[in-house]
Amino acid sequence: MQLRNAVQHVFGQLSATLQLLDNSKYCLPSKHLSGATIGQHTRHIIEMFHCLLSGYETGSVNYEKRKRDVRIETDKEFALQLLNATYTDLNRPNKALVLEASYNDDSNDALTIDSNFEREIAYNLEHTIHHMALIKVGILELSDIELPEGFGVASSTMKHRKQCAQ
Repeated sequence: MQLRNAVQHVFGQLSATLQLLDNSKYCLPSKHLSGATIGQHTRHIIEMFHCLLSGYETGSVNYEKRKRDVRIETDKEFALQLLNATYTDLNRPNKALVLEASYNDDSNDALTIDSNFEREIAYNLEHTIHHMALIKVGILELSDIELPEGFGVASSTMKHRKQCAQ
């Protein structure tokens, strides 16, 4: 439950922020992101979760085989719908999964690692926060939107900052 609440929180921050951003800036390349767009980072977040949800059905997750749907990175409203639907779809019981990955640029041979649904949600949550930090850079470059406190900051960092402030 705590894990899904954390995902709901970061998805809520991301959704609320994207709603304030017009679609043209959502698709605009950022020089501080090496030409990537806020939309591309949002697509990456969504597709990683979709890989996990697809893998839940088969028992095997491979993030390298994600779809890369250009519509998600160019249509902000579509991306917002998918964020909401993705969060709703995470309400599943934990179960064992196998993670498949190839960490060798010269080979397609996959390595398999035992995992489970909740561990992969935790991975995707941390991965989302990392990409939100990058999205923050793009938003600060391309707009004057005020971001919520903690946008793109890990929970452990927020706790540390509070501890240091005391």
